[in-house]
Amino acid sequence: MNWQELAASSHYQTAVAVNHALREGRIDEAMVGIEELIEALTRSDKRALKSHLVRLMVHVIKWHTQPLRRSRSWRGTINSARREIRAIQEDTPSLTRAVIEAQWDDCFETAKEEAEIQMNQEPELTSISWAQAFEEPYELESLPKPTRRRKR
Repeated sequence: MNWQELAASSHYQTAVAVNHALREGRIDEAMVGIEELIEALTRSDKRALKSHLVRLMVHVIKWHTQPLRRSRSWRGTINSARREIRAIQEDTPSLTRAVIEAQWDDCFETAKEEAEIQMNQEPELTSISWAQAFEEPYELESLPKPTRRRKR
């Protein structure tokens, strides 16, 4: 059984194959399958973490570069990306701050390119700090609240 290939193609099918190996008493083979499945799931979580980190950085860049265009949507995206990253870290404790920091520069370069395309202008930020990404509150102090029309 090529566990690495199976785990890369289908987590479910890998779990089924591990279950089958266990039922047949092939414990060592099942252990190899479980290890490959864990590795595959960790890679998947790492990709998701990177995706959310880039999304977070894009919106932080836009927030700082285009203050007059700030919106509830941008604020919501920043908060949502932060929540998703925390959830991934809770589910996969090995994805620590150090793991995030190891991919920080690559994620920032990708985010900068995406933000530039979305804004149609060069970003003002040359870097993003941990505090800007994860701690700074992004509030809309000056945005007016939507008005409701009264029914007559």
